[in-house]
Amino acid sequence: MSNDDSSHADPSPADRARERWQAAYDRSARRDVPFETMSGVPVEPVYGDAPYPGQYPFTRGLHAGGYRSRLWTMRMFAGFGTAEDTNLRFKELLRAGGTGLSTAFDMPTLMGRDSDSPWALGEVGRAGVAVDTLADMEDLFAGIDLGGVSTSMTINGPAATLLAMYVAVGENHGVARVELAGTIQNDILKEYQAQKEYIYPPRPSMRIITDMVRFTTAEMPKWHPVSISGYHIREAGSTAAQELAFTLANGFAYVEAAIAAGQDVDEFGRRLSFFFNSHVDFFEEIGKFRAARRIWARWMKERYGATDERATMCRFHTQTAGVSLTAQQPEVNIARVATQALAAALGGTQSLHTDSFDEALALPSEKAARIALRTQQVVAHETGVANVADPLGGAPYVEWMTDEMERRAEAIFEHLDEMGDGSILEGVYAGIDNGYFVGEIADSAYRFEREVNSGRRIVVGVNAFTDGNDDSEPNLLRIDQATEDYQRKRLDGVKHRRDQERVGAALARIAADAAEPATNLMPAIIDAVKAHATEEEVADAMREVFGTYVEKAIV
Repeated sequence: MSNDDSSHADPSPADRARERWQAAYDRSARRDVPFETMSGVPVEPVYGDAPYPGQYPFTRGLHAGGYRSRLWTMRMFAGFGTAEDTNLRFKELLRAGGTGLSTAFDMPTLMGRDSDSPWALGEVGRAGVAVDTLADMEDLFAGIDLGGVSTSMTINGPAATLLAMYVAVGENHGVARVELAGTIQNDILKEYQAQKEYIYPPRPSMRIITDMVRFTTAEMPKWHPVSISGYHIREAGSTAAQELAFTLANGFAYVEAAIAAGQDVDEFGRRLSFFFNSHVDFFEEIGKFRAARRIWARWMKERYGATDERATMCRFHTQTAGVSLTAQQPEVNIARVATQALAAALGGTQSLHTDSFDEALALPSEKAARIALRTQQVVAHETGVANVADPLGGAPYVEWMTDEMERRAEAIFEHLDEMGDGSILEGVYAGIDNGYFVGEIADSAYRFEREVNSGRRIVVGVNAFTDGNDDSEPNLLRIDQATEDYQRKRLDGVKHRRDQERVGAALARIAADAAEPATNLMPAIIDAVKAHATEEEVADAMREVFGTYVEKAIV
């Protein structure tokens, strides 16, 4: 008679994985909604085999219950005109059910220029909100509980100055630094690769970022100091695989820079976040999101030595593809955005912005922004996709696409590693210097446009199905010259009221600290903005030491 008793056999690895998942799911919170179909059919929180959601390498999502515990943050991007104008839009979005704020700044602000600069002429408040001094930031968040809302700010070159202003506003409102929650984009590497909103050369820019990471790690535990952004890489014309690879490579570069500065990978690693584009190829996007989590987890653990599981998690915000919006038949963009939002949800995003249908023509109108938010709410509350974690996991095509995105990304990492002699950071620097990133993105953009122009790739309303293109233009938001005139006068008033001696001393301290690599720049910048130094004055103080970046012409 056999002594084997299968009832007492050790559990298999698959059984143990299922037990760990079940324990994590049982500990998680639940939204108070029926987890069933519209017809009343109950659905399980997950289907398929290991690895399960919430388990390394997080291909299937970061949390055991997916969106059963909480929905993604509906973070609508807004910014136009003056701080007062945008403040009203913020409050409208929060009233409409938005759960986070995301701030768009105008081009002068993004470039570290004040509204009265000759470089700002004709651009003040046009593509975002104008912020010159702490007074503007105060008005931007007037009447908003900064201790109860999460704020994202899309800014890079002058990111340290805008973060300093936000800290000062919070303190003026009685909200301590430790209570401020949110994200600042602060991804300067992708600026040299795609968006071109830089001020200083790459290496001193990286010094500023590592200072911000160290500062927020010590004093702002709820703040994400870098949101590594593939969004703008994709908007510039990259493929999905290039967006994935270039973005994660930039993330690896920030990790290497922080480690070189003596920071703990487990401590700062869990504070990094990402920002991806959700484009029109539905399954390619889902595969990209799933691959991003898997790649990041594996590299952080195996290459960079992270032992804290939270430091291996790829947390990301998603925005639907602005570049996919068409000026022709703009209402059709509502369908495009809905499809892209659905892909982001099925891919497991932590927060989402949905573009407004009129953005190919102008800044979003209030009505269009509300429709964009309602689109997210329909996906979240009516489609049932939030009831099951990674509902497409295990589907052969989705799993193949995830693997293919990873394979293509790894080939790019290998190339960057070779260029950097074993360092992704040095490889990224080299790729910026020799035009590798710019060239790859340009080639992809050209290939796509050639397909559209030849008719091989259909874009509804552009090269096919064009009846209706002559319909009247929707009501659009217009920013007139009066906005710029008002902002210039406002800035002039702040300059005349402030203590000039205090401003001068604060700016001199920034320059002195910039010349000392071991000195963190954030305290000096915070003191300067509290004295109402302008954004451009702060940038100029660092320009004296760091110089400016001029892109090389690549032949």
